[in-house]
Amino acid sequence: MGPLRDGGLFRFRGETHRLRVVAAGRRRTTVSREGGDAGDALIVRLGAADRRNLDAILEAWLKEKAWVAINREIERHATALDVAPIAVTIRDTRTRWGSCSRARRLSFSWRLVLAPPEALETVVIHELAHLRVFGHGPGFWAIVASRRPDHRIWRRWLRDHSLELHGALAAGQ
Repeated sequence: MGPLRDGGLFRFRGETHRLRVVAAGRRRTTVSREGGDAGDALIVRLGAADRRNLDAILEAWLKEKAWVAINREIERHATALDVAPIAVTIRDTRTRWGSCSRARRLSFSWRLVLAPPEALETVVIHELAHLRVFGHGPGFWAIVASRRPDHRIWRRWLRDHSLELHGALAAGQ
């Protein structure tokens, strides 16, 4: 996208947003998504006492948004798939978008919230399907396709944009 600075471009939920960084007379820093005639923007209102870097502020906000979005998709699909994870964690993984352990623990990359919602949903369904079938055989893919028939499109999107998503908060991007 663009440099991580005021005026730079930043992807969130698959859409390009202009990043706006403004000083605020508040104690706490806030981040909000706002729309306008010139397009959507992520507005970072810096709190007077906040000493964090812009990337740390955005990462904390994005992790919260990822947690909400991922849990919403788990709630939407777990019942239909007749599965229930024991635990869910959000991490900054570099090699996988999600994982499922034999102990029924699911883990997801918070960076999924940068991708279109359909890509995030595809990964959630993929990991939930592992709670029924632990491998990647035809039965597994039939379960995934039953909830997301176009899963191949979104898996390809994640492959094609992996470097961009993993470099989203890198200095000097």
